[in-house]
Amino acid sequence: MEKIIGKKKFGARQIAVIGMLSAITIVLGSTGLGFIPLPMAKATIMHMPVIIGAILEGPIVGAAIGLIFGIFSIIQSFTSPALLSFAFINPLVSVLPRILIGITAYYSYRAPFVKNEIAKTGIGAAVGSLTNTVGVLGMIYLLYAGQYAEKMGIERGAAAGAIFGVAITNGILEAIVAVVITVPIVMTIRKIVKKA
Repeated sequence: MEKIIGKKKFGARQIAVIGMLSAITIVLGSTGLGFIPLPMAKATIMHMPVIIGAILEGPIVGAAIGLIFGIFSIIQSFTSPALLSFAFINPLVSVLPRILIGITAYYSYRAPFVKNEIAKTGIGAAVGSLTNTVGVLGMIYLLYAGQYAEKMGIERGAAAGAIFGVAITNGILEAIVAVVITVPIVMTIRKIVKKA
């Protein structure tokens, strides 16, 4: 039975999309395929399914995929600990920003002042990606600046600059990658759905 959420129906299709795109996120994370090595840093594409789901199916679908992405991050922090796992076991770092990806991606995509579908999709992808970067790193700074500095071997006062540097480097690269990947996928899916 489908429920009406706002003006959109939420039913079997949306649940299937959540399951499929969440599974893709988990595969990207557990296999290492979700990271693209770049000259200055590693860019992640693990948040792409969240953005794609949000743009195609709405903010609730995007937020649900983001929730599963965030829960997977917590599990991964326990099962495959890394340098910053101490921060990612906190849902405020690993879950909240990932839920917000779907919401910000959708509403920036729906911005009324942009009419071109490709531009709208690109804006949604960029904003969703930046939400991930700023949300995660911002929470790490707010909650764990001292521990971050200790793990990185830097003075506590240098934590803000270090985190800001990572945000700029990774944030811009990941936003570009998000646009390059998301736009053709979303446009292709829309064409297929129109023909069906």
